[in-house]
Amino acid sequence: MSTLPRIAKSKAKPLVSEEDELPSFLNSFSESEEEEEEWEPKSKVASKRRLPKKTESKPRKAAAPRSTVVRKRTRKTAVKEEPNVSLPIAADEDSKDGLKLLQPKEDGDPEPKTRTKKPKMPRGTKIIFIKGKMNNLDSDEIPSTSAPLMENEVKQEKYEEDFTFDEPPLKRIKSTTCPQGKPVKHPGSTKHQEELEMNWDIVQVLSERTNIEPWVCANIICLFRDENTIPFIARYRKELVNNLEAEALREVQQTLEELRTVAKKTHATIQKIKKEGKLSGGLLAALLNCKTLDELDHVSAPYKTGSKGTKAQRAKQLGLEPAAISLIENPVELSLFSYIKPNVKGLTTIQEVEAGVQHILADMFAKDKDTLDFIRILCQQRYICIQSALAKVSSKNVNEKDVNKFQLYQNFSCNIKNIQHHQILAINRGENLKILTVKVSVPDGVKNEFCRWCVNERWRPKRYAKPELMKILHNSVEDSYKRLIYPLLCREYRSKLTSDAEKESIMMFGRNLRQLLLTSPVRGRTLMGVDPGYKHGCKLAIISPTSQIFHTDVVYLHSAQGFREADKIRRLLLHYNCSTVVIGNGTACRETEAYFADLIMKKYFAPLDVVYCIVSEAGASIYSVSPEASKEMPDLDPNLRSAVSIARRVQDPLAELVKIEPKHIGVGMYQHDVSQTLLKATLDSVVEECVSFVGVDINICSEILLRHIAGLNANRAKNIIEWREKNGPFISREQLKEVKGLGPKSFQQCAGFIRFNQEYVRTFCSNQQTKLAAEGHALMAKADVQVTSEKQGKKKSKPANVVVRPNPLDQTCIHPESYDIAKRFLTFIGGNPNDIGKPDMQQKVNAVIQKEGIEGAAKTLNTTVHTLQIIIDGLTQPEGFDIRTDFDKPDFKRSIVCLEDLSVGTVLTGKVENATLFGVFVDIGVGKSGLIPIRNITETKLSKAKKRRSLGLGPGERVEVKVLNIDIPRSRITLDLLRVL
Repeated sequence: MSTLPRIAKSKAKPLVSEEDELPSFLNSFSESEEEEEEWEPKSKVASKRRLPKKTESKPRKAAAPRSTVVRKRTRKTAVKEEPNVSLPIAADEDSKDGLKLLQPKEDGDPEPKTRTKKPKMPRGTKIIFIKGKMNNLDSDEIPSTSAPLMENEVKQEKYEEDFTFDEPPLKRIKSTTCPQGKPVKHPGSTKHQEELEMNWDIVQVLSERTNIEPWVCANIICLFRDENTIPFIARYRKELVNNLEAEALREVQQTLEELRTVAKKTHATIQKIKKEGKLSGGLLAALLNCKTLDELDHVSAPYKTGSKGTKAQRAKQLGLEPAAISLIENPVELSLFSYIKPNVKGLTTIQEVEAGVQHILADMFAKDKDTLDFIRILCQQRYICIQSALAKVSSKNVNEKDVNKFQLYQNFSCNIKNIQHHQILAINRGENLKILTVKVSVPDGVKNEFCRWCVNERWRPKRYAKPELMKILHNSVEDSYKRLIYPLLCREYRSKLTSDAEKESIMMFGRNLRQLLLTSPVRGRTLMGVDPGYKHGCKLAIISPTSQIFHTDVVYLHSAQGFREADKIRRLLLHYNCSTVVIGNGTACRETEAYFADLIMKKYFAPLDVVYCIVSEAGASIYSVSPEASKEMPDLDPNLRSAVSIARRVQDPLAELVKIEPKHIGVGMYQHDVSQTLLKATLDSVVEECVSFVGVDINICSEILLRHIAGLNANRAKNIIEWREKNGPFISREQLKEVKGLGPKSFQQCAGFIRFNQEYVRTFCSNQQTKLAAEGHALMAKADVQVTSEKQGKKKSKPANVVVRPNPLDQTCIHPESYDIAKRFLTFIGGNPNDIGKPDMQQKVNAVIQKEGIEGAAKTLNTTVHTLQIIIDGLTQPEGFDIRTDFDKPDFKRSIVCLEDLSVGTVLTGKVENATLFGVFVDIGVGKSGLIPIRNITETKLSKAKKRRSLGLGPGERVEVKVLNIDIPRSRITLDLLRVL
């Protein structure tokens, strides 16, 4: 881990590109104040203006892999020192220059707390981080979090003594997620300096928005800044993030990106306004106070270039601003008649002068922070609702079938505090299709109370004002509310509701995808994949237990020759000893299922006991014509490739589904209506998490699977495959460092997720040693002359004679940075590395942990509890352990049930197909999925054995349900959840 001084440089990377700047929910919705319109969802954003270049010299950047955090380049900006939101670091007495992770002392600790004064920094000193000079977490010279002591080598810009040692520890933070209440400090978090400075502290705002402790947020910012991936943080840096799961880390990452986007746009706006010479002190403070893009858009709206300015700007150009200010400050001396100029348009009559003053005052009210805060608090206390109604459109433009889909929302009204996320997404879709009109309804009482407060308190004239001037003030307040403030509130509410709904929809998609990817694989079976069809027949593919293609064919089951085709299928199943059929759920799936169920019931395939299962074929057609499929199966017709993909989805779901773009897998809700940038980033992160946590055997896995390992990308995966083809299989994790383009950072991120089949490696090494020995004997027999010692020395130095020995720890989830601790722990328990995963090792570990306790053992080994727990898991898990064994397998069947066979009250078992925000769809084997409404899913019905972050069920889970209602004409089945199996 790195330790940063206060004076250091870093080249931070912003998070959005010019081409695809922002997620849709971050788009600002500003229009000119003269023509305020209703808020409506937008799909595109104008390209963003870059910040002007600075003249500072560019620091050299150290070679580092690209992080999974979505970042791009910006110009660096000098920033001044912010309040210290860091986590304290104490000096270790046993080391000269070492630092250690500091934890608060226990309440009963009698030692007094000492404080040393911080050296003062001269005013005007610029604090800039240099990325290339940082000691990252993966530095080879620095031990892992498991070893608290670390070296401190940081380039100092001006002052050598800029650290504060022996600070008192932070106050204990009590939380449900950290029962010990012991915050652990990231050594690099002594000072958080963002590249673009704002008037708010990013750590505090991040903590408020995510409801996560500030010390955790500070650590997460440091970890992401050091380009650590989410899987690596979630597994190997648990103590720094308070045991947060990958899903929570993604949420923090997205919120952090939003805040940095606001800062970036704010400074771009400041530079633009400053260039135009319109930047005042008050405006600068207002801009730097903005925490959302809506706030920024509202403050900067009057300064945006357009064909014509706002009404207030035109009135100011006519010289009416002094009159408006005078009406509030000194109305006694104000004479509006003196501003009349018959030859100037806009000042010819007293009415035009009054209107100009009114527009300026209205603009002042709408831009005032106290005024906006008052109206927002007032609205929180009142009933604000969102309403939708059928739009008045001609039947030519809109399909009647589409109109019927929005029947629930044709006369809809709901409190914005109670409206559901899926309702917001449905309303937005109807509005985009011009089927619905949507508005936010604010009661008249809010307007009346707001106007009274403005006139009598906030904007009350400081001296006596004539009735005609008070009338102008009244009209200004009403005009400001109606034309500026009310549309702003509507945009804010719609934007916030849409943003929250999109985030929840994307998170739901991510949870469903994770559950689907981690479906337990069906090993050791020969499978027949069937891609159903009518006219073009059903495509068949028989694959071996190792995913090799045995046979492909096309059969026409739904025609007159269906009986003859049954004989062909029987011969194929008997020839390849295949007793499992996998049917895709596409066109003709129901008929194909009935066909096989009928043959199975008649025992047509005897002596084989044939079973079948239905699997989602979403994305199979897209994959079958992709370049990856052409490269993998060059001799197969694309139609037959889809049958192979369907079969492999049961054999190894993760390895097959990573070949398909996540959004085509079809387990989401409204995925085409949400921000595609955020959706792709989230789903890619979920795939990376699943592939990393399952782990891959680097000697047999495909290039596509390698791409999704944390720390790797397409180029590095390709280089690994090329190295493997050139040099033979990898023997140890250390050999990864020899791969081109795989530096220390990439190695640190990916090493813990790479696996080695020890039996295969040992066999290869044994053969290699035999071959080398044979070559050595042949050379010695051939040599007639005594070889000089010099020549012998040269021969010894040849790398060909160097034999890499396998490391038993490489087959575990233990990270190489913790190997030393793992070896000490093996010595401590008297274990042998060759016994890893065996019952004997389990017994020795259990005996020591029962005697010492895991905390006592960690203290003895001078490491953290989390690191020791990973070591224990790695040593005790059996060889070939797969986390997916805890997840559900496909549901195999022998018979079929029809919709007409159901009756209300029938109890069935089924498998979850998809989870949405309003309920869960369950396949109960009748050809149509039933819906369990979200109100019927309660905590008491969920399995206690599984740890859940929410009350949702995921795809693949088996449930017991009861039929509540059957609507045969609309093919709808309503279910009640009884229990999770």
